[in-house]
Amino acid sequence: MKKTFALAALAAAAFTLPAQAQTEIQWWHAMSGPLGEWVNDLAKQFNASQSEYKVVPTYKGQYDETLTAGVAAFRAGNAPHILQVFEVGTATMMASKGVIKPVGEIMKESGAKFDQNAYISAVAGYYTAPNGQMLSFPFNSSTTIFYYNKDAFKAAGLDPNKAPTTWPEVVAAAAKLKASGHKCPFTTSWVSWTQLESFSAWHNTLYATLNNGFGGTATRLAFNSPLHVRHFENLANMSQQGLFVYKGRNNTPDASFPSGECAMMTGSSGLYARVAKDAKFAYGIGALPYYPDVAGAPQNTVIGGASLWALGGKKPAEYKGVAAFFSFLSNAEVQSASHKRTGYLPVTMAAYELTEKSGFYKQNPGTDVAVTQMIRKTTDKSRGIRLGNFLQIRTIVDEEAEQIWSGKQSAKQALDNAVKRGNEQLERFERANKG
Repeated sequence: MKKTFALAALAAAAFTLPAQAQTEIQWWHAMSGPLGEWVNDLAKQFNASQSEYKVVPTYKGQYDETLTAGVAAFRAGNAPHILQVFEVGTATMMASKGVIKPVGEIMKESGAKFDQNAYISAVAGYYTAPNGQMLSFPFNSSTTIFYYNKDAFKAAGLDPNKAPTTWPEVVAAAAKLKASGHKCPFTTSWVSWTQLESFSAWHNTLYATLNNGFGGTATRLAFNSPLHVRHFENLANMSQQGLFVYKGRNNTPDASFPSGECAMMTGSSGLYARVAKDAKFAYGIGALPYYPDVAGAPQNTVIGGASLWALGGKKPAEYKGVAAFFSFLSNAEVQSASHKRTGYLPVTMAAYELTEKSGFYKQNPGTDVAVTQMIRKTTDKSRGIRLGNFLQIRTIVDEEAEQIWSGKQSAKQALDNAVKRGNEQLERFERANKG
């Protein structure tokens, strides 16, 4: 009887023992729709793979809203462990002393296996400090690509299996699409990113001095060169003829391609998830168009999307959890699955090779375009663009470009104005970050 009682007491004690508390890792992000589902699935997968840490993803609005929320939370003393920041916020994060803890440092301190050379150089280089240390973790890296509606091409008498490769070919295709009744032959999202930033790198032409800002904060804008002006004059002519239809700022135009409204579009490779899910027509993917008479074109496109920044002021145990999560995200199988699902780049060569080996690119023609555009050898003019107050500069470009599409300003005048106003932002950033 006593023995039974003792066993019962032991069993009861076992049930009341406190469970090992999990360390929670708060992750604030800007992914919505199918991409939001992907982020939640990644967290679930990681949480199920071990019992020590629990990553809690929270959607905080669009990229700019997420960055603002993260910085405000840091100042208030309740920042998340991980903040997703789009590439234009990189220089701002780098200049925020004490706000961040470099990823390279976190991985080293936690003893996690971490090889910076495993990452695609154009991706890793963008998020690396002059001293060679990786500052943030490349997460959803995208680049600009060309989407086109194969069914619309067929109806217009165009070859549905051949994407236009040059800008003159885009204009010719747009004219045929319009003649066949298409009300929106061509559009673009992210005007500054696709038509100036990526356009510059693709043509091996500087967007800004000092190697696009990589050479220091004294950089100044250079995107009012004859080549840039010529391109915007061509876009203005297309707009006047109804061949290019402006659909708004940032990613607002994204819906117009998968819905079938616009037949051709330059946008993010990260739009692939939405196109694959929503398009009720045959579609194709091509490289960004270029001008064939420009020496050195095409070169490589620049990085877009976002990276994950670890914020400062957390406990060592929490940073261990951050390191564990970043190690999980670096896994080639995880990377490859994410790349196939979203259209974002596989950020390691191992993930790219694994995807190629699986036959995915053969089964889904065009899905390798983003990768092949990025793994080319970069130059000082095409490595990327790293500017302070970059978000404000993009807004200025949008404002001035809208004056072109509405016929109120010439391309040259608009780009000159954007450079002048943008340089004021760069001067402000330089003054604030001297010393």
